[in-house]
Amino acid sequence: MPADVVVAGHIALDILPDMSMLKPEQVIDAGKVYEIGNISYSTGGAVSNTGLALHRLGINVDLLAAVGDDWLGEAIIDYVRGFGAALGDNIQVVPGAASPYTVVIEPQNHDRTLLTNTGVYNDYGLDHIDLERVAAAKLFHLGYPTLLPRLYEDDGAGFLTLLRAVKGTGVITSIDLSLPPPDSASGRADWRTILGRCLPLVDIFLPSIEEIMFMLRRPDLERWGADLFDRLTAAYLADLAQELIALGAGVAGLKLGERGLYLGAASDAGRLAFLNALDQAPAEWAGATAWQPAFQVEVAGTTGAGDAAYAGLLAAMIRGHSPAECARRACAVAACNIEAADATSGVRSWEETEARLAAGWGERLIRWT
Repeated sequence: MPADVVVAGHIALDILPDMSMLKPEQVIDAGKVYEIGNISYSTGGAVSNTGLALHRLGINVDLLAAVGDDWLGEAIIDYVRGFGAALGDNIQVVPGAASPYTVVIEPQNHDRTLLTNTGVYNDYGLDHIDLERVAAAKLFHLGYPTLLPRLYEDDGAGFLTLLRAVKGTGVITSIDLSLPPPDSASGRADWRTILGRCLPLVDIFLPSIEEIMFMLRRPDLERWGADLFDRLTAAYLADLAQELIALGAGVAGLKLGERGLYLGAASDAGRLAFLNALDQAPAEWAGATAWQPAFQVEVAGTTGAGDAAYAGLLAAMIRGHSPAECARRACAVAACNIEAADATSGVRSWEETEARLAAGWGERLIRWT
């Protein structure tokens, strides 16, 4: 069967040593030896995190990714096949290339730090996309152009070429980001220009608040620092989402971590005509906004939470839910995700997630002013 969603872009092997017994300062304490717990691993990156989450949510997915011909690449494909034998069929093995990997550093009571090597993705572009498979799907989701030099170089010329080709198949387009290191080539790219060129071809866009502020409002991000979430207001979020819509996105949201998710849509129903392919009424989405608080859970790890939220949003949109209900399910899937240390195993089936919501799942008592 043709896939409902083709998920393309970045995949990697995530290596997760248990550092829950270490304080953050001990991780960089030079010359010392500290005992840590067992190591676990899973696949990471948008193709894995969002793609496998969609699969667990009952959405038919096709994974288009690339790995090298090394043991890491074999491990990535084997891990993906553990969720469904056919899921690894369209992961390309590139001779002589190195497979990507990420080491997840997450000490006690502290957000994670990711040490990543993109490997084969230094040369990833349109020629890695099977447009016939894309054309047969309802939706194309691309993860992490921020890690794909051929896309963000030259003010996003490769990104624009890819989007034009994909959009030419008639499919709905969805894009996710990662946070570029400031001193990297991606961090130095002119993302305002890139987004201005590319977002008119992006139907659904759900970056994290840190990612999009880095690209569009870096002075605020740098000035607010660790106080970011205390400084944000409902008006600021609405204005930022509207800026993304003004740049061309159809549906634009902001992933807010423990503060939940904000979602907005273009006021022009014509820009939302793509929703017809999901049996959604554009007029019911036009100008809609929603803010959904995060749900109460015991956090085991935050790896992949944003990707899981994106999967929850897309699955809910495909199933015909309203903007507010889509935002609710995005946060629900993310909450399930962070109950496990890795990026995939916490996500539950659609039915289990719905049952949890129906049972009156408690929300975090945080409100924007």
